[in-house]
Amino acid sequence: MIRFFRGLFILWVMWRYGIDELALTSFKKPWLSFLARTMKFGRKLDAPRGQRIRLTLEKLGPIFVKFGQVLSTRRDLLPIDIADELAKLQDQVPPFPSEVAIGVIERAFKKPLNDIFVSFEHLPVASASIAQVHFAVLKDKHGLQREVAVKVLRPNILKVIEKDLGLLRMMAVWVDYLSEDGKRLKPREVVAEFDKYLHDELDLVREASSAAQLRRNMEDLNLVLIPEMCWDYCAPEVIVMQRMKGVPISQVDRLRLAGVDLAKLAREGVTIFFTQVFRDGFFHADMHPGNIQVSLDAATFGRYIALDFGIMGTLTEVDKEYLAQNFTAFFRRNYKRVAELHIESGWVPASTRADELESAIRAVCEPYFDRPLKEISLGLLLMRLFQTSRRFHVEIQPQLVLLQKTLLNVEGLGRQLDPDLDLWHTAKPFLEKWMVRQLGPKKLIDELRNEGPRYAKLLPQLPRMLCDFLTHRPSAMAAPELRELLQEQKRTNRLLQALLYGGVGFVVGLVVMQWVVRIRAF
Repeated sequence: MIRFFRGLFILWVMWRYGIDELALTSFKKPWLSFLARTMKFGRKLDAPRGQRIRLTLEKLGPIFVKFGQVLSTRRDLLPIDIADELAKLQDQVPPFPSEVAIGVIERAFKKPLNDIFVSFEHLPVASASIAQVHFAVLKDKHGLQREVAVKVLRPNILKVIEKDLGLLRMMAVWVDYLSEDGKRLKPREVVAEFDKYLHDELDLVREASSAAQLRRNMEDLNLVLIPEMCWDYCAPEVIVMQRMKGVPISQVDRLRLAGVDLAKLAREGVTIFFTQVFRDGFFHADMHPGNIQVSLDAATFGRYIALDFGIMGTLTEVDKEYLAQNFTAFFRRNYKRVAELHIESGWVPASTRADELESAIRAVCEPYFDRPLKEISLGLLLMRLFQTSRRFHVEIQPQLVLLQKTLLNVEGLGRQLDPDLDLWHTAKPFLEKWMVRQLGPKKLIDELRNEGPRYAKLLPQLPRMLCDFLTHRPSAMAAPELRELLQEQKRTNRLLQALLYGGVGFVVGLVVMQWVVRIRAF
């Protein structure tokens, strides 16, 4: 019954903002367009479609707001105007009562609040759709006091999420079934991706472990501060971490007055991002201004502070190679190589003509090169490429879409700090070093070192494994492929024998000739 009334409320909100009119007008059937115009009667629907969708999600509550945020990252699927509008959705939602937060903390650690903290600020410093954060002072087990931030999951959030996800899945099926344009947006896949993001964020221990990994990765860079986790007080519903003190990066005037070198800060931000991407393949994927601060403390002055590690991106070696070669080919205007990379990656159907894909990529990229490099947006370039690739039925990988969204954030922050930032000039050394490392002897040595123990264990077993295979798989001997392999092996053996005999004969001939020469000389 609750789900029924929730469904009615969702339908009413969608009708109020004219989402039904947007959906019906996307159909090509004339009678549906007529129905949309008829249903529009009496409603004022003058606002742009992106704004109406954003207001609908805000009205439906925090889970739908979160869905809109995730949806805004899929710029490879959404029209630009809708994606830009959804990107305006903020994480600020009304907090839940501090008494409820205290109850969650005490149940998680099975202790009264006063046995854990010297002090606890009841007013949350931040409130989001999944959790909220309180500042506190922790009682250290050694008797020391430590300033911490306590992140508490919203109570019963899983039940709320599961109900709304069920409705979203149902709506996605309708859109996929009824609308040709909706099928292109892959609504069921988008909801499944949203489901994964949400459930990942619901386990705060997972977020804590991601923060710990990023902290280790960035330790030698000395450019960014990551809060240390208090592992004695980390649970799926609550995590306690080092309190970080800094100025939000969006407060540019305050940073400038404090003496922060904004141009240097912008370059270092790019350095941090590309180090995470091309060196580690593990990057902070939610780098909006609310999650990035700058330290003004004397010991760490001007260093970045990263917060909120619920969404992290990962890249394989294949992903990194694809990106590095693509970026390099872009700025060399080698569009043929870009097309070949798409085909080699297997993301383009085998029937795709390389010359047609090359022509489409050239049409996307060439206009950018009439401008200075510092005015070229790598994130926007990648986004345009994704949109062009759609007509060639390219299956865009989620991790690359997440990277593109993060790259847009990084560019936006960097150019807010320094309008003259040349992102390509900053990124180029990383790409060149990465390419050298991938193709150089160090890469070969590293791979041999990593695979050495496995090969050392496997090599002595190869004769026995081959014998067992030939002994216990007699039927395989009749297979055409195996017969051909054996014939090829016989030919190879004969060739090797001939080479061996020829080599031995050649050596013997040389020895005989030397003896003949010596005898004659004697």
